[in-house]
Amino acid sequence: MVNIKRLPSPIIESYEWQWEGACMGVDSSVFFSPEAERGMKRHRREESAKAVCATCPVIDRCREHALAVQEPYGVWGGLTESERTEILAGRQAAVG
Repeated sequence: MVNIKRLPSPIIESYEWQWEGACMGVDSSVFFSPEAERGMKRHRREESAKAVCATCPVIDRCREHALAVQEPYGVWGGLTESERTEILAGRQAAVG
């Protein structure tokens, strides 16, 4: 279950940056895996998503958001679910 306590407050300024994302108007299936997607198909989809992210003017803000709220699904800020998990685990190990 997602812990919503990590989410920013529901004010427009907290999310307004998303309107500037290169992903606006792109089908969400590029960024979010269908159930049980594996192997090369998943890898190709993630690489397609990362290609969109690479052109994004708010990629850093998106990445920071995804890490801060521990976004459990999809490609955010050019990072896959597993890449974000690794970064967060590294941060946790460095702290404690």
